[in-house]
Amino acid sequence: MSTETSKNLSGLKAADFQTLVQGKRTDLYILTNAKGYEVAATNYAGALVAIMVPDKDGKIANVIHGHDNINDVINSPEPFLSTLIGRYGNRICKGKFTLDGKEYNLAINNGPNALHGGPTGFHARVWDAQQLAPNKLRLHYTAEDMEEGFPGRLEMTVDYTWTDDCELVIDYRGTTDKKTIVNMTHHGYFAIAGIANPTPTIDDLVCEINADHYIPIDDTSIPLGTIDKVEGTPFDFRTPKPIGRDIDADDVQTKNGAGYDHCFVLNKRYPGECTFAARITDPNSGRTMEVYTTEPGVQMYTDNWADGYPIQHGCTAPRRSAVCFEAQHFPDSPNRPYFPAVTLCPGEVYTQTTVYKFGVAK
Repeated sequence: MSTETSKNLSGLKAADFQTLVQGKRTDLYILTNAKGYEVAATNYAGALVAIMVPDKDGKIANVIHGHDNINDVINSPEPFLSTLIGRYGNRICKGKFTLDGKEYNLAINNGPNALHGGPTGFHARVWDAQQLAPNKLRLHYTAEDMEEGFPGRLEMTVDYTWTDDCELVIDYRGTTDKKTIVNMTHHGYFAIAGIANPTPTIDDLVCEINADHYIPIDDTSIPLGTIDKVEGTPFDFRTPKPIGRDIDADDVQTKNGAGYDHCFVLNKRYPGECTFAARITDPNSGRTMEVYTTEPGVQMYTDNWADGYPIQHGCTAPRRSAVCFEAQHFPDSPNRPYFPAVTLCPGEVYTQTTVYKFGVAK
């Protein structure tokens, strides 16, 4: 089920997203809540292509980077642009990990490391889609045993639910027939000022992150092996501050990330608790976005490599015109026994819930 979208807030048209890829049909799905606000997604990569929400004056704009047709989604200059990521989000050192004494080798697609499930990971796949309600989309994908080098046939279901409170709830559920590793995330590129030509920088967005610690990285973005306090560093967002204040600080960590591209260790009372992770506020439009997740970490990425490439409706994506909050387990966890485990065994169920809630500052 898709919705013809000539009358939709996003201005996107279903026909522009309908084609055959990998022998499967792609389409556009519009989720609408009781207030009339919308989320638009395609089943290619589970990509979010629009989130239409109001500012303090009631002006509605798209607050996520996306494309306006399927060819541009598939061939995006940013292959992970607002897509689902799997089977393993973030980096695995040198593309190697060992499970029950057997070494597995993955594609190297980010410097010397494996990133985001490989070049043909979940971001490059057509998911089976079913619109269960006007505000709910279910996506399903089966990753075969040894697809992109990972063991086990993994069945993954992801639900997008768009609530009347303008919460985009993402629920994940996965099972495997063989012991494997799983670290799902969504790579939304959020621009809560609204996309434009050019889309404004995120420097002035006021950000708060519920984390006393973060994971330092080397110059290839692999964890150094420590979990460090944010106190006294550019990574201290416990008190809200503009993202741009310390992004280019004279600090080895911001240099290694070319800005922020680090995993924050969220404050939790117990594992799996769905808690507040982060909040951003745009002082001009008044728009806000809050993040809640069951995951132990959130990777904050400040779109450090964008170069002004086109997104939808003539809008562009200059450097640092979006911020990502990728809820996940920690980078390189398969090689770090002191990090929370990412293994999934037959008979177990992988679950995750992450919520992106949009509003207006009071």
